[in-house]
Amino acid sequence: MNIKKRIPLFLLLILLGLFFYFRLYHYLSFNALKEHRAALSTWTQSHFVLASVVYMASYALAVAISIPGAVLLTLTGGLLFGITLGAIYIIISATLGASIIFLAAKTAFADILEKKAGPFVKKLEAGFQKDAFNYLLVLRLIPLFPFWLINIVPALLNMRFKSYVLATALGIIPGTVVYVAIGHGLGSVFDNNQTPNLEIIFQPQILWPIIALAILAIVPVIYKRFRRN
Repeated sequence: MNIKKRIPLFLLLILLGLFFYFRLYHYLSFNALKEHRAALSTWTQSHFVLASVVYMASYALAVAISIPGAVLLTLTGGLLFGITLGAIYIIISATLGASIIFLAAKTAFADILEKKAGPFVKKLEAGFQKDAFNYLLVLRLIPLFPFWLINIVPALLNMRFKSYVLATALGIIPGTVVYVAIGHGLGSVFDNNQTPNLEIIFQPQILWPIIALAILAIVPVIYKRFRRN
């Protein structure tokens, strides 16, 4: 067993353990954001560049170690940086974080999968490779499975890194924009002692366009299967 190849993954797991050990999840709550909103906004305005770097680094790290609370971090981005800039920061950071865990998993398990992969796994890998970009794009657009799981599985199926990055960046755009827009209006929500409606993404006027994009992404896969048959 090559220990060196597993060091990046071990480091991510250690960071995840420290996150829970020090109970940092207490800071990822609406109450904490409401309490510190004024201080965060003031500091962001006074140190905009540094705040942007810290926010993006924190978001990328949160995705890389797969901690819960990504939605709240997304809302915070909208609150502090606005819709356009907040969305750009999050798309870049989320893609970076997802890429880190992808590379860590691919490096750590590459030799194991190569040695123990049977005919079924090889066939699954070959099938995934043919339409990996479209499959991943659909999963990013409509997250049927946990985000961290979708970060790791493509690595285990030997997806190309460039395709993974592109599908991730494009696929998370619609959901990110929706939640950043909600975050942008959090100030008035907090002032009125209300709770933001995070289920707005499931409303027909928002959900159906996202589903339509997912259908468009999967059409090439269906067409290829149809032609083969």
